[in-house]
Amino acid sequence: MKQFLVQTQMGFMATRGLPLRLMRRSSFSSSSAAKWEGGVSMVQGASRGIGLEFVKQLLEKDEKGHVVATCRNPSGAAGLRDLKDKFAERLSILPLDVTVERTIEESAKSIREQYGSLNLLINASGILSIPDVLQPETTLSKVQKSSLLFAYEVNAVGPILVIKHMWPLLKTGGGSGTERDVAVVANLSARVGSIGDNRLGGWHSYRASKTALNQLTKSISVEFARKKDPIVCILLHPGTVDTDLSMPFQRNVPKDKLFTKEFSAQKLLQIINGVKSCDNGKFFAWDGQEIPW
Repeated sequence: MKQFLVQTQMGFMATRGLPLRLMRRSSFSSSSAAKWEGGVSMVQGASRGIGLEFVKQLLEKDEKGHVVATCRNPSGAAGLRDLKDKFAERLSILPLDVTVERTIEESAKSIREQYGSLNLLINASGILSIPDVLQPETTLSKVQKSSLLFAYEVNAVGPILVIKHMWPLLKTGGGSGTERDVAVVANLSARVGSIGDNRLGGWHSYRASKTALNQLTKSISVEFARKKDPIVCILLHPGTVDTDLSMPFQRNVPKDKLFTKEFSAQKLLQIINGVKSCDNGKFFAWDGQEIPW
């Protein structure tokens, strides 16, 4: 059998009958891991709220880690621009609209060209209400087809399409450059998406879209495990966080149950950093407790 020499950034690697596709992946992955020592994280939905806070804490807590932050309109994301001024070499900002698949594909291409792999993907975007467009339904009589479809598109379809296009990058990234031995996909869900925990009803569009996100994420986790990909998928409930999303609905929330963005992001990152392969497909609350489906 012929022996081949494959050039890498570290020199030449001898291979014996290794398919070219695998040789490219092997050499590319090793050079990628060496270059991005602190790992590469992506936060989708990073212009404000808890998404922006994830970006901030990822940059501040890891002096070597790189972060890709995506949002619909980077030019209008003042918080991200401020972080870019402070972490110019370690923060990349890309446009991505979860309702436009082309922008997801373009982001994946940019990340592949710049970094080659991803170690962490956080889907943080979500929609609950928009004045004169979408409001949580307090009764069945207020349910509208447009609201159901819009919530489903943003809260369920969008994050899954992001995972679809980032999947090849996560497979090659694994946990390289991080303390984890696997790549992690963390989708921000909500306790109201739990069917088993639903005792109040209402909020039909939001509940159903988050339930759909839960099921889709669970199915993806099963597929990744079956294919032995080094990726763990989890769902996270951040609690009720003091953001624009929850602001119109904070009136009846006890003060000790209304969390700051800083507190919630810190708790969720602790869960992410402690993830093991056995956690694949699980749904966790901010305090680490599992939530029933």
